[in-house]
Parts: sequence; C-alpha cells; structure tokens
Amino acid sequence: MSALEIIAGDAEGRDDGQAAFCVLQPPAHVPPVPVVFASPHSGRVYPSSLMAASHLGAEDIRRSEDAFMDDLVACAPEHGIPLIAACFARAWLDLNREPWELDPGMFEDELPAFARARTARVAAGLGAIARVVCEGLEIYRRKLTFAEAASRVESVHRPYHEALAALLARTRQAHGLAVLIDWHSMPSAAASQAVGGCDIVLGDRFGAAASPAVARRVERELKALGYSVTRNAPYAGGYTTETYGRPARQVHALQIAVNRALYLDEAALEPSDGYLRLKADLERLTIALAAVDWSNP
Repeated sequence: MSALEIIAGDAEGRDDGQAAFCVLQPPAHVPPVPVVFASPHSGRVYPSSLMAASHLGAEDIRRSEDAFMDDLVACAPEHGIPLIAACFARAWLDLNREPWELDPGMFEDELPAFARARTARVAAGLGAIARVVCEGLEIYRRKLTFAEAASRVESVHRPYHEALAALLARTRQAHGLAVLIDWHSMPSAAASQAVGGCDIVLGDRFGAAASPAVARRVERELKALGYSVTRNAPYAGGYTTETYGRPARQVHALQIAVNRALYLDEAALEPSDGYLRLKADLERLTIALAAVDWSNP
C-alpha cells in the first residue's frame, strides 16, 4: 500500500462536487448493530486556498492528519456498522472542536462575541481552525477573515455533525441505544506520555460520555488482541464525545486513539510494516463489537 496524495479541493468545499464527508452504510444483507464509527481527522482534501495561504508544503501540513484511520476501520459496514469519515483535512477545519472555537489573533477583522474562544486548545494553536500543525509549525502566512471561517463551518462542520447526529438518532431509535466509536491516531511521542507508554488510549471524558461497562468492554477486547490500553490520558475525548455522549439517554461515545508507531512511518507519512497487522486486528475488534449485547456489555 502506498501513501495517499493530497487531494485538491475548492475553498468552499462544494462548488467542485467535493463532499464534506462520506458515509459508508452496511449492505442490505448485513443486519445493522447499535454501533457507529466516525473518523473526523483522516480527511485528505487540502483546498487550494489553504495551500496558497500557508507557509507549509504538502508534507508538513499533513502532520496533523490522523493518517489512514478511515481505511484502517473501513471494514465496519461489512459487519453492520456505518462509518462516517471526513473528506476535508483537519488543517482546514477540525471537526472534533466546537465550531466557533476560534483564535482572535488569527483574524484581520473582529470576531463576533460567540466566536471569541478562550480555551486551552485555542491557546495551543489548535482551535477549530488551527494555527499550527501538531509539531508547532505555523500554518498561515496571512490573517484570515471571519467570513472565511464561517464558510468552512457552514460547508464542512455543520453538515458533518448533522449527518453524525442523524446516524446516532436512527441507531438509537432502531436499537434503543447507540454506541459511537470516534477513531483517532496519536503521535508516538504523545503515546509515550502515558505511564509506561501505550498502544491505545480510550477517552470517555472520565465516565461522562460512556458508561463504565462500555469502556471496560472495549478495553477488554483490545487487551485480548495484545494491545496496551490506558484511559483518558493523554486524551480524554473532544467535542464529539462531549457533544454526543449521553449515557443516561442510552447514547455512549468513546474516543479511541491509536499510537501511530503501530502502523505508520511518521516521518514519511506512509504505512509501515505494521499496517496490515493493525488493520486485521481492528477488523477483529469490529467483529467483536458488532457481536456485543450492548444493553448488557
């Protein structure tokens, strides 16, 4: 398998027919299960306007991608689990952030009051529109306008989350509950911050986004496959788990972050020798999750 190239898209995300996201549904002959997979950071569309406004070349700007996570779990529909995956890159708009989580210092005009975020993520340069890629490299050579930000939110963030919310609502209606697995990867340097290092971090916002039984079941399945697993450190979950995880209403959201060292040459951003093994193991995990009685996990 070779590395995927950057896909050029238009600035608005729609005029050239480029969708904001794709949804892969189970085929008709496969019984659906109460699980939904999402991959918000694996998009590879880098609009030409972004590249023109950026200091960075194609390789550097991809450092914030959760590269290939959508492909690693692409088997999901075959086992009754729909998969929603972003098309546009995280550097264009981060779908795991509140849409108006913006850094006023990045804009030439004054932001509306509702968009003047003061979060730790914005301070770190990682708001809905990031100032830096994950290695601290500055993205932009110029100030943006609020109109540009609003266009990205309306054409990418809003439709993605409307579709995800609809998937979860249909799943809950059909099964009485829904379990959202939000798939991410993490740099090996971040994975090493966990005590003793780890292969996978499960984030349930310290129990607020999913019942303890859901997180325990996923952790047990991963450990049975031979992976070291930690909870909520260094990642407890983001906007997606916070927004959709409502255990009291039978909607559980769990973030899974995979150590990139397991499958990726992090310098070249190409699949490593471990790629196919991880993909096979994640299919085993998917099959196991599809078979769980989530009313009593």
